Formats: sequence, structure tokens, C-alpha cells
Amino acid sequence: MADNTHQRVGAVSNAHVGRDFESVAQEYFRGEGVLLGSNYAVAVGVSAEKKNRQFDLGSGEPPVLVECKSHRWTAGGNVPSAKITVWNEAMYYFHLAPPRFRKVLFVLRDLNERRGETLAGYYVRNYGHLIPKAVEILEYDDTTGEVSAVLTTASTRTSFSAGAPKPAG
Repeated sequence: MADNTHQRVGAVSNAHVGRDFESVAQEYFRGEGVLLGSNYAVAVGVSAEKKNRQFDLGSGEPPVLVECKSHRWTAGGNVPSAKITVWNEAMYYFHLAPPRFRKVLFVLRDLNERRGETLAGYYVRNYGHLIPKAVEILEYDDTTGEVSAVLTTASTRTSFSAGAPKPAG
């Protein structure tokens, strides 16, 4: 039998977990009046040369890009450092994406009781310097089905507001 040390407990595969979570995000945005397609390709690059990058979800009208991450603290309550690297990569791609897009990191709410902090809150506190100004971070609570804003820039926008939740608290 294969060692599934890094697979989510109770999941068929991590790929299934990711796809299921993308469906949750897609349903949330649909409820906000925004229809998003899967594997939405956008040309990105640091120079004139661009290459298509597929974001988890996206739309051209209204222009929205979403990356979905259903990561959790480790079983021991430690920071999942390899997963945080993936969040940093998402920030880099958001930075490279055309400015007309609303950019959303849609994450699973996972509270570390010992720290008294969610993984998204931890990320903003420790990696805020890597988060581009135009990126919003939305947190999905899988026990209540609620979505709250951990970090939002939507309140400063005038061109697009559909799907922007009110800040938590």
C-alpha cells in the first residue's frame, strides 16, 4: 500500500480536494452574480514576452481571477511552510496579471486554537509584504458555509463590486 503521508485524511486524493474546493468558490461567486470558468488562461510576464497561465477560476466580464487554496495547519499545529510557498507563488502570478482583473485568493478557514489565528490571518501578518495591493483574500468556513474577507481592496474600487463581501468583524 502506498504511503499517503501528505494526503488529506479521508480524501480520495489531494487533486479531488482541490477540485471540490474550486467548486465551492465557483458556487460562492455564482451566488454573488459572477460566473467563473475553470482553468482560466491569462497572458502574464515580466517583460513584453508573455505566456498563458491558468488560474483556478476566472472571467473576462467582469474581469476576475481566483486562486483557490484549501490548505490547513499541520496536524501538529505548525505552519505548513511548503503550502505557504504555493500561496507566495499565487501572489507573484497575481502581480503579473493584467491590472484590469479583480484578484482573489479564496482559502479555507482553518483556525489554529493554540495560536488563536487562522492560516489566512497568519499569512497576511507574516507575508503581507508579498501581497500585491489589488489582491483580496477571502476565507471560506466549511462548517458554517460563510465567506469572510481577511484582506480586501474592493471598498476602494468603483468599477466592480459584485462578489465583494463585507470585511469580517
